[in-house]
Amino acid sequence: MSSIVELKEKLREINQEQILKYWDQLGDEQQQLFLKQIQSIDIKNINNLFQKAWQSFSETTELLDERIQPVPDEQFGSEVTADPAELELYRNIGLKEISQGTVAVLLLAGGQGTRLGVPYPKGMYSVNLPSGKSLFQIQAERIQCLMRLANTKYQTDGKITWYLMTSGPTHATTEDFLKQNQYFGLNSDNVKLFKQGLLPCFDFNGKILLDEKHSVSLAPDGNGGIYKALEVNGILEDMKQRGIKYVHIHSVDNILVKVADPVFIGYCIHKEAECGAKVVSKQEPTEAVGVVCKVDNHFGVVEYSEITEQTANLRDSSNNLMFRAGNICNHFFTVSFLETIIKEHEPSLKLHVAKKKIPHIDNDGNKIKPTNPNGIKVEKFVFDVFEFTNKFVTWEVPRTSEFSALKNADSAGKDCPSTARRDLLQLHKTYIENAGGNVADNADVEISSLLSYAGENLEDKVKGKTFHTQSIILSDKEQ
Repeated sequence: MSSIVELKEKLREINQEQILKYWDQLGDEQQQLFLKQIQSIDIKNINNLFQKAWQSFSETTELLDERIQPVPDEQFGSEVTADPAELELYRNIGLKEISQGTVAVLLLAGGQGTRLGVPYPKGMYSVNLPSGKSLFQIQAERIQCLMRLANTKYQTDGKITWYLMTSGPTHATTEDFLKQNQYFGLNSDNVKLFKQGLLPCFDFNGKILLDEKHSVSLAPDGNGGIYKALEVNGILEDMKQRGIKYVHIHSVDNILVKVADPVFIGYCIHKEAECGAKVVSKQEPTEAVGVVCKVDNHFGVVEYSEITEQTANLRDSSNNLMFRAGNICNHFFTVSFLETIIKEHEPSLKLHVAKKKIPHIDNDGNKIKPTNPNGIKVEKFVFDVFEFTNKFVTWEVPRTSEFSALKNADSAGKDCPSTARRDLLQLHKTYIENAGGNVADNADVEISSLLSYAGENLEDKVKGKTFHTQSIILSDKEQ
């Protein structure tokens, strides 16, 4: 077949002919599937991809102390220091836009539960709350609660569209889970799933690895793959057709996330920002979390390993860490900015490299499961578009009410199911006490995410009451 002859020649020109080493051993069906997979890869630019990725990997060893500055004060807002009138202004701006249907949520849901020790997508995980709700359910119900708040305030019928970016390994399972649970009360027309892209895995010499004799080893292209995926899957066009102007993008694994937070959205709109990052103050200078700052006069995220401990310890006149804006993968974008990124900047996004143990077919045709890193996976990060705008802001929020990550199994003792459960129940206890109720020691009391978005509408349910046992405070709809 001429197509395979041409493909072999193309691969030979770029020194990737090993991809087809076992071609003649494959059956017709395997050959057709393999050919289709290879054609989905940008073969022409594959070596450029590796070189760019490897260069990026080499550059990460350079310390950035002399090249970084904190986010300027005029672009750094804080819920911690804002007065009530300011917060109310932002909240009303956000609620107004939500009531008009111009706000969408985009959930980064490509992560598998491997580190949690489960064989299903992370969003399906339950941290054993009294209700047993999964991360997906909690977030879907927060969207419903927020729509009700906005539409009641402005007497409208605005919708929040929920986009979920999955990956190859999580897509079908996530789709089935949401369908089986009737999208947790959301209208299915306003829930749209799409897959992030895949990139080849390389050995350290730049050769593409084979996963099987009839397939290339591919890995998800990171949360920064969102920009290409928005275009390829028609999601950007869908947003424009729906009249969506603003998008809240966040990762699935933060159990405290305020989905489509009207205060954050209102702040960004008020500041006329194209792009915004919600941040938490670093707990200590050496905390291993990326910091939002300026690098070479462009906004970006710098990892702790990229600066010295001396720079990490620098403090401002108020004795706050100068570089304290911890990145929590919680972002605001205008749709027009996303369109600009896709049209003008996506091909030039920075590539990040991770050395990994990648199962592969060796030169003798055997499947090898290495015990040490043998190759690289290439990723893009969602925050690497910050550099393309000066219309950028950060919004600092308390960690106790907005950030508790779910990444590890309980054996790690940190960012795990037990800490996520503890942090959510502690927040709910605070909400109850602020509304005039009381929670006895050792009593786990959960507030339904359909009842209250951020502690409002609780007085009728809790004022003057003491909760002594494990309880769930339900909305009227659930009773």
